[in-house]
Amino acid sequence: MTVTTTDLADLKGDALIAALRRRFDVIDTSLECGGRRFELLRPRSAADMLDEEAFDRDGRIPYWAEVWPSGEILGERLAAEGRASAQAHDLLELGCGVGLLSLVAEANGYRPKRVLASDYYPEALDFVRANAWQNDLPEPRTAMLDWRSLPADLPTFDRVVAADVLYELEQVDLVVGAIVRTLATDGLALVADPGRPTARRFAERCELAGLNVHRDRVPLQSAGLTMTIDIYSVRR
Repeated sequence: MTVTTTDLADLKGDALIAALRRRFDVIDTSLECGGRRFELLRPRSAADMLDEEAFDRDGRIPYWAEVWPSGEILGERLAAEGRASAQAHDLLELGCGVGLLSLVAEANGYRPKRVLASDYYPEALDFVRANAWQNDLPEPRTAMLDWRSLPADLPTFDRVVAADVLYELEQVDLVVGAIVRTLATDGLALVADPGRPTARRFAERCELAGLNVHRDRVPLQSAGLTMTIDIYSVRR
């Protein structure tokens, strides 16, 4: 499997964090998930990072720079698995952004060599590595994945997780295709979404692909607002 890296790939720990602070306008986000507090470094504004040339070429929008409420809820779900279950499984995070789900998985028993944090933006993977260091966790494996062209040597995983990835109908179909390609025979995919209209097609597309889907609706208080996060559990 080919891993695309940036010029920061050789930096680790404090040196990597310092380089990210110099290169990007960043903020520190602190949140509790799965019974543990996480300190996450991330770009201040996703909108400010929009590359118009990349957007015109393939519709690329830097959603990876945000920490979404759906990720927090899905992190709680992962943490509830328990350490014994986590240690027996491997995990692929699709659209990892700054890495919250991969870090929650590690903190709750997933072995770092069995966690693969993936994103379409190589810069996101630098933030994943930096955030692992900030939270005293081993670096998970990282890879840049294009859902439209997944590598032939990408293995299957017991757990495939993704949060806030169902923005457009095209993404719905790509996520379903990625699950079909990467989910192990007895595996479980968990996809979280805050109820976007396009996400309503996700279960339908999964069923057309021969997958079984169950939806849980989880209430969330965030920034003084009550919202509902949908968690789709997908099996073969």
